[in-house]
Amino acid sequence: MELEEKNPDPKYGESRKFDPNFKGPIHNRGCTDVLCCILFILALLGYFAVGILAWSQGDPRKVIYPTDSRGQFCGQAGTPLEKKPLLFYFNILKCASPLVLLEFQCPTTQLCVESCPDRHLTLVKAKLGNKEDREYFKKYCKDGVDFATLSPPEILRDGLCPAMLMPSKAFTRRCLPALGTMKGGVVVVGNETTFDAGQGVSINASEVLEASKKSNVVVEARQVAMRIFEDYTQSWHWILLGLVIAMVVSLIFIVLLRFLAGVMVWVMIVLVILVIGYGIFHCYMEFASLKGEPGADVTIRDLGLQTDFSVYLQIRQTWLAFMIILAIVEVIIILLLIFLRKRILIAIALIKEASRAVGHVMSSLFYPLLTFALLAVVIAYWAITAVFLSTSNEQVYKVFNNSECPFSRDTCDPQTFNTSNASAQCPDAECLFAFYGGETVYHRYLILFQFYNVFLFFWCANFVTALGQVTLSGAFASYYWAFKKPDDIPAYPIFSSLGRALRYHAGSLAFGSLILSLVQVIRVILEYLDHKLKGAQNKFAKCLLKCMKCCFWCLEKCIKFLNRNAYIMIAIYGKSFCTSARDAFFLLMRNIVRVAVLDKVTDFLLFLGKLLIVGIVGIFSFFFFSGRIKAVEEAAPSLNYYWVPILTVVVGSYLIAHGFFSVYAMCVDTLFLCFLEDLERNDGSAERPYFMSQSLLSLLKKSNEESKSVD
Repeated sequence: MELEEKNPDPKYGESRKFDPNFKGPIHNRGCTDVLCCILFILALLGYFAVGILAWSQGDPRKVIYPTDSRGQFCGQAGTPLEKKPLLFYFNILKCASPLVLLEFQCPTTQLCVESCPDRHLTLVKAKLGNKEDREYFKKYCKDGVDFATLSPPEILRDGLCPAMLMPSKAFTRRCLPALGTMKGGVVVVGNETTFDAGQGVSINASEVLEASKKSNVVVEARQVAMRIFEDYTQSWHWILLGLVIAMVVSLIFIVLLRFLAGVMVWVMIVLVILVIGYGIFHCYMEFASLKGEPGADVTIRDLGLQTDFSVYLQIRQTWLAFMIILAIVEVIIILLLIFLRKRILIAIALIKEASRAVGHVMSSLFYPLLTFALLAVVIAYWAITAVFLSTSNEQVYKVFNNSECPFSRDTCDPQTFNTSNASAQCPDAECLFAFYGGETVYHRYLILFQFYNVFLFFWCANFVTALGQVTLSGAFASYYWAFKKPDDIPAYPIFSSLGRALRYHAGSLAFGSLILSLVQVIRVILEYLDHKLKGAQNKFAKCLLKCMKCCFWCLEKCIKFLNRNAYIMIAIYGKSFCTSARDAFFLLMRNIVRVAVLDKVTDFLLFLGKLLIVGIVGIFSFFFFSGRIKAVEEAAPSLNYYWVPILTVVVGSYLIAHGFFSVYAMCVDTLFLCFLEDLERNDGSAERPYFMSQSLLSLLKKSNEESKSVD
C-alpha cells in the first residue's frame, strides 16, 4: 500500500525532502519579525501610559455613588454626606424630559437625604401645619432654608424646596415613587391615584410612573446587578467548590484518557448522549408538572421582561423551549456519530498517540494555569482602565429653567452663576450639575483612549494565547521527532519551548495576534453599529450589516485556524510568521483528504469530552443550588436567582475543561502536522525511517483506505 499521496498538486508547493540531520525543532534559530516585536513593545508602553493617565484622572466613585446637583457623592465615607446615602428629586416629573435620554440626568434639583419620604405632603401644608410637619419637610430642602420668614412662592422661586413630597422607596440609592397597580390596572402611589402638587395643581399617578421610568434608564439593570452581586456574596464559596470539582473531574478524565484512550472515548460518547437525554427527560417532567397550574400557560412574549427570572421557570413554554433545544442537539450528535463511525475509529488512534505524548510531557497539563493567570492579568488591566477612563470626566453644570431663557442648557459655573447675566435675565434659572464631561484635550480624545484600550486588550489576549500554542507545539514536536522515546526527549521540553518562543519569536506571535485582533475589533464595531441600527427602518442597511458580520465571523475562524498551524511551524523551524503560515497551509492542502478525515473528527471528540464534564458538573450544581438534594438542602444558600451560581459554575467548568483539553487539542494538531511532514520526508526504509509509532502507522493505512473510499 502506498503511504504517500499520489501526484500532489504542484501549486501547493513541493513536498518536504529527506534530511538526515533533522531531529525535531531547530535549535540554531534567529529572531523573526523584529519590526512587529518593536511595534508591540511600543504599543504596550503606550498602553501603560494610557492606564497611568486614566488612573490619575478617573474616579470610580462616580459609578458607585449617586451625585447631587452640586456634584457631590451621596453616602461617601469621610464626607459631610456620609449619612445621606440616598438621592432625592425635587420634581420627579421633570425626569420625563427627553433630556434625560441625552444627558442621563434629570433637569431638576437633586439632593442627598438620609431616608426617602414616606407620606404625601405639600410645601403649603407644611408651612401652615404644625412644627413636626415643618421639620419633616425641611429635611428635603436645601441647607439653610428659613421657613419662618420666607413664603412658599419665594421658596419655590429660589428652588430651595420641592413643591411636594410623595411616598417613595429607595431604589438603587435613589428615592423613586412607591408605585403600585390596583385591580383593573389603575396606577397608584401610596394607594393614591392623584396628588395635590400645591398652588391648585394636581397630578396623576400615571404621570409619575412615566417619569420614574426615565429617571434612571438603568434602574432595572442595576437592580438585577445588585441582586446578582448579593447572590455571589452568599454562594461564592460553593461556586469555588464547584470549580474545584470541575478541575478534579477534568484531571481524572485526562489521566484516564492517558491509559484508556479508546475505552474513554466510547464511554465519553455514551455519557454525553445519556446526559443530554436526561436533560430532555427533566424538561419534559417539569413541562408536564406545570399542566393545569395557574398562569403556567402564559407565553414568554406575554410575560415580557421580568427582573425576577425565576418567573420564567414557572411557565410551560420555557421548559418546552429547553426540551426542543436539547432534543435538536441530541439528534445532531447522534447523526454525526452515525456518519462518522469509521472516522471515529481512526481518530481514536491519533488520540492514543496524543495520550502517550502528554504522558511523556506531563508538565504540559499545568501550562494552562500560566495562560489563565496571564489572561486574568490582561482582563483585569483592561477592566480597571476602562472604568477609570469612563470616570475621568469633569463635572459639567448647565442652566436649567422653567420659563423662556436664552441661556437654557448653556454651561455655567455654580460659584459665579448668581452674579452672571444668565441669573439676571432668567430669575427662575438654576445652575445644576448635568453630567460628567469636559472640553480639555484629554477629554476630547477620551473615546480614542477607550478604543485603544479595547484594541490592546484583544492584542494582548491573543498574544498570550499564541504564546501558549507555540510553547505546547514546540514541546510535543520534540516528542514526535525523538527517534528513541523517551530517551531523546529534552529534559524540560515545556521550559525549553517557552524560552525559544519568548527569545526568538515574540515578533511573530505579535504579528499573528495583531492580524486576528484587527478582525475582532472590526467585529466589535459591527456589533456596536448593529445595536445602534436596531430601530432603523432601512432594511438594505440592516441586511448589509448582517452579511458583513457573517463574513468577518468566517474570516476570524479562518485566521485562527491558519495562525494555529503557523505557530506549530514556527515552533519547529523557527521561520517568520508569513513563511510559516504559507508552509503550513501548503502542507495541509497537499494532504487535504487526511485533514478532513482525521483532524476535525478528533476536534469533535474532544469537544464531546468538554461537553460531558460541563454536563456532569452542571447537573449536580443545579440540584444543589435549587435545593432538590434533600441531604444538603439546609446547606444550600438562600438566593434571589439560583441560576446565577449555576451558570457561573457551568461557564467556569467549560473554561477549566477547555484549558485541559486544549493541551490535547494542541498535541493532536502538532502530531498531525509532524505526521504529514514525516510522510513526505521519509519512506519507512532503513535509511529513511519513520518517526511515527506503530499506532500512527496503522492510522496511516486506515487513512489511505478512507481516502480511497472518499475518492
